[in-house]
Formats: sequence, C-alpha cells, structure tokens
Amino acid sequence: MNDLPTPISFDTALEKFSEHLKSQKRSSATVTAYNGDLVQLKNHFVERRITQVTTLSPQHLADYLTSLSGNNYTAKSVSRKINSLKTFFKFLTQNNLTPTNPAADLAHPKYITSAPRILVPLEYKSLRDAVRLDIRMSAVVELLLQTGMRISELANLHTEDIKKNEVYVRPLENNPGRTIPINHSVSTAIGNYLAIRPTVTDTHLFVTKTGHPLLIRNIRTAIDRFFRVAGVKTVKVNDLRHTFMAHQLSSGCDPQYLSQIVGHKRLTSTTKYLDFVKPQSPLSPRLTEL
Repeated sequence: MNDLPTPISFDTALEKFSEHLKSQKRSSATVTAYNGDLVQLKNHFVERRITQVTTLSPQHLADYLTSLSGNNYTAKSVSRKINSLKTFFKFLTQNNLTPTNPAADLAHPKYITSAPRILVPLEYKSLRDAVRLDIRMSAVVELLLQTGMRISELANLHTEDIKKNEVYVRPLENNPGRTIPINHSVSTAIGNYLAIRPTVTDTHLFVTKTGHPLLIRNIRTAIDRFFRVAGVKTVKVNDLRHTFMAHQLSSGCDPQYLSQIVGHKRLTSTTKYLDFVKPQSPLSPRLTEL
C-alpha cells in the first residue's frame, strides 16, 4: 500500500491559497503580503530542487527560517513570515491537500515592538512648509495629517466625497465607509487644490495633469521626497496616521470616538497609543486641529 501523499506543487498550492484569501474578502495588501512571503518560500526550495509542497517537513521549514535569520532578517520580519507559513499550511491541511501540518510547531522569535513614529509639531510644520508651493500635495498632507485616513483611502476619494465640513471615506475592500469631520485648514487646502485641479472626466479627487487618478505609489513617493526636503528623518507616510491618533488622544479625544474616525475594527488598535501619550481629561468626542 502506498502511504505517500498525493503530490501538490507549490504553484498549485499557492493558487488555491490565494483564491481562498480572496473568497474570505481579505484586503489586497494582505493577499500581496502572504503571496510575497510564500513565493519567497517556494523559490528557496525550488533552488534546492524541491517543487512539491507535500514533501516539506518541519525540519525543512526550520532550516528555511534559520537561513532568513542568517540573511539579516529581523526577528519581527521572521515572525511575520512564520504567521504566513502557519496560515498557509493550516489551510492546506484543513482542505486535505497535505497529510500533516509541518508549520504547526514553529515558534515565533521574541522581539520588542518599537513605539510608533509620532511626529512632533516642529516636524509636521516643517513638512507643511516643504509642500506649501505644491498645492495638490499640500492638500494631500493636510488630509492625511488631520483626518488619519489611510493612504489607500485618500487615493480612493472622489470630488463628490468632499462636503463643507466633512469628508466621506468610501468602503474599501474589508473596511466599511465612514464620515470624518474636517477643520478649516483641511477645507482651505482642498479648496485651493480644487481651484487648480485639471478639468477632467475622472472623478477621483486627486488626479495627474493628464487626468488619471493619482496612484498610491505616486503619493507615497512624493511625500517621501518632501520629508527629505523638510529634513524629517526615519519617517514614513503611515506615520502621519500615527501622529493624528496620538495627537487626538493627548488632546482628550475619546478613544471610542477616535476608533470610529480612523476606521479601526478593534478598540485596542486605538487604545495602544495611550501607552505613548498623556491624555487630557475629561475625554470628549471631538477632534482638535494639528
């Protein structure tokens, strides 16, 4: 009797897993992250002439993770890749694509979670100064800094989503839609941009000179460049979101209200910032201007 498992190639396994993630309505960023980790796993073993995922053992995976540590991957990065392996092989086992789960006993390395990068007033004021002559990017920075929206949500804004005192953030993948109040500085920055926005058929709020939507990667690249111009170091675009949340909590914004504003699914995702700020009291459901 042949007890060997039915061979399943890496390509077939990855295709089925990707379809599963999409059926679960996981975000495109999540699917991309999993795919990147697992393609890296596949390439590692293909180089060693192992092309069937069903032949992998716990020792194979342990050796793979050891190779990552030897290639200067941080403990945090290795831990993320272990999450990908565990999720992947759990799916394969539950769907009878592999007889055993070689990732079941993988242990996460210990690491210290670094504090979120929170810009101080001098830093975000320097960023404002750096973008002030670029009317479009000035509006982008004000929106990110004073609403806490994600860069993907900003890229998905349409002109009709801008109201007098609020902005509507459209549902995006597994994030529901929500309305965020905007202050005078944001309204002014958007108004200045709309006055010079190209007259085009595309209704996205931020567009290029040729009328195409301004893509996430273009927004990120532009803001990174202005960070350098402003002399603000060790900072990323998402740190504007961190800064917004930390500032609002320190100014006395109620965490439950803030959680709704930034679109967190769990309140703990918001309250973790309380470890880094000292909120005023009493708390209230309001936003303050940066």
